[in-house]
Amino acid sequence: MDKILALLDGSQYSESVCHHTAWIAKKLNAGVEAMHVLGRREGAASSDLSGALRLGARTALLEELTSMDEQRAKLAQAKGHAILEDAKAILEADGITEVTPRLRKGDLLEAVRALEGSIRAITIGKRGEGADFASGHLGSNLERIVRASSVPVFVASREFRPISKVLVAYDGSASAKVAIERICTSPVFSDLDVCVLSVSQDPARASKLADEAVARLRAADLTASARTSSGEPEDALNKVVQEEGFDLLVMGAYGHSRVRSLIIGSTTTAMIQSVKIPVLLYR
Repeated sequence: MDKILALLDGSQYSESVCHHTAWIAKKLNAGVEAMHVLGRREGAASSDLSGALRLGARTALLEELTSMDEQRAKLAQAKGHAILEDAKAILEADGITEVTPRLRKGDLLEAVRALEGSIRAITIGKRGEGADFASGHLGSNLERIVRASSVPVFVASREFRPISKVLVAYDGSASAKVAIERICTSPVFSDLDVCVLSVSQDPARASKLADEAVARLRAADLTASARTSSGEPEDALNKVVQEEGFDLLVMGAYGHSRVRSLIIGSTTTAMIQSVKIPVLLYR
């Protein structure tokens, strides 16, 4: 059975990640791997505090500091198990019977890579909490995952809502073409309305790109329409999403236009946060 990998950290986004994961898994008839990763400081007792007090420190104090480290590690593991238990309950309530909880220690990317050969997609929240999932670091983790992942990455919004209208940002790049092909063949999109938006200062080029993508989607018996816009890509995307009530934004993770810098680069976190809907990234 295919599997969806849900990355969970216990933040306010985790419940939404579970609901979105269940939505995808049901469409793909897939199971779910629910994973929480303990950072290296969380997963094992640290010697930092005790090691800093070697000179003149009393043995009792060193032992107390070591005990505190060990207790902190135990609490982190207990929290991880609780997060996974909650996730399993949510997923099962949403109708997913095949749920495998996984508590891992160490680097997030290494933990993802260890499972990537057996998963069909990755789901993750836009923001998180805790050591490696802190909001200030999520952009960097997300970028690392997208750059390294050979499977689509679904970035969940804060709250789940039913998905029926999909906006595809299309610039003709290799990854954007991959996104179109994956949409054509994926059961996830079979009953959704898909709109292709091409943004360019050259109206003729934008129309050509959008029409080509829509033709491919319609050839796959999908309901598809074309839109074009000029100006800044991020402004155009946000405007269309807000004004027309789209439920999901699909993008190629790498492009040869400015779309590339929207998601992968220094503005990763800002762009994902500015669009108040889930974002599905194809590489």
